[in-house]
Amino acid sequence: MTPSPLLAAPPSALVARLAPLHAAMTHWRHALHAHPELAHQEHATAALVARVLGEAGLAVTQGVGGTGVVATVHGREAGGASLGLRADMDALAVREAASRPHASCQPGVMHACGHDGHVAMLLGAACHLARTRAFAGTVQCVFQPAEEGAGGADAMIADGLFERFPMERVFSLHTWPDLPAGAFAVHDGPVMAACDAFTVTIQGRGAHAAQPQRAVDPVLVAGHLITATQSLISRGTDPFESAVVSITRVEAGQAFNVIPDTARLEGSMRCLSEGARERLRRDLARLVEQGAAAFGATASVSFRSVARVTANTPAEAALAARVAGEVVGPAQVARTLAPSMTAEDFGSFLAHRPGAYVWLGQGAGEDPPALHQPTFDFNDAVLGLGAAWWVGLVEAALPEGKG
Repeated sequence: MTPSPLLAAPPSALVARLAPLHAAMTHWRHALHAHPELAHQEHATAALVARVLGEAGLAVTQGVGGTGVVATVHGREAGGASLGLRADMDALAVREAASRPHASCQPGVMHACGHDGHVAMLLGAACHLARTRAFAGTVQCVFQPAEEGAGGADAMIADGLFERFPMERVFSLHTWPDLPAGAFAVHDGPVMAACDAFTVTIQGRGAHAAQPQRAVDPVLVAGHLITATQSLISRGTDPFESAVVSITRVEAGQAFNVIPDTARLEGSMRCLSEGARERLRRDLARLVEQGAAAFGATASVSFRSVARVTANTPAEAALAARVAGEVVGPAQVARTLAPSMTAEDFGSFLAHRPGAYVWLGQGAGEDPPALHQPTFDFNDAVLGLGAAWWVGLVEAALPEGKG
């Protein structure tokens, strides 16, 4: 990977403080990358996390929301506020295509979204905070399972995360290949889209392909619905509001000469507000029912919630940006980037507590590997930046000497 010019700059004081942990963070990251685990199966990952945190002298709770881990760090000054720091742990069902010493040992599973780096950075920050404790109050380090569309955030919340481990504000950090390595991006408001998966089931009447007049063709209905769904965006959505509906799977029939009885469509819809989300659900259900009826068929749609909108609260976004500026310099902190229409379940945390979700650039060169691609690998050069941001965030949010 080509070095980023931003990483050639002299390290800030925050980054310099974390430098002694860089080798350990790299070791943890490579171990996690070599042994990835899918959602709700992060047993070895959770064991590594718990071991490192326990060796640092922290109180560790395992099994939160399944395979989640929470470590509590108390500052030198008792009382005060409480803060949550969250990293996701799960890998993806992707076969790694690159040859590297720490390549995945699990066929068809790899860390293609940087969660190995997220865990390593928060482990480094937690170890540093456990040693210095230069803050007033309490920090909860949350290692979340099953972020990749499998409900890990909701599982931890349902298991009493906020009641058992009090936190008044919560933050998270995600690698972002489209940003230069060493840059940060902090949004005001939406960062990532809400996402719903949907399945449309069409019931028609089958017949021989040579006698279509005897059929109520569900394939014809499916084709109509595929094109009609785009009117939900082009004619049903405010042009200044971001939303997207994608049909990604079509299934019908088993023979070339038989019109089937049924057809099925699958897809996703994404938007940047909960209001738009409810409207799209309602309008898609109506379009499916009425569109099928126009052909004499029946149809229904079912939804599966994948993620809420991930939207930063203003005060927490400002704090996150200020600390990022202390890590890499204010000029390297983007504040006006457009949100992404990809999804992230940290929005469930932000529905319960104010907080912010921050992007850390890891890209280099003109065409860095994208997230969820088989050639992706986390950029170890930014491990210290992420860990420094975590530490700086704690010390800024929970300063000593204020009691």
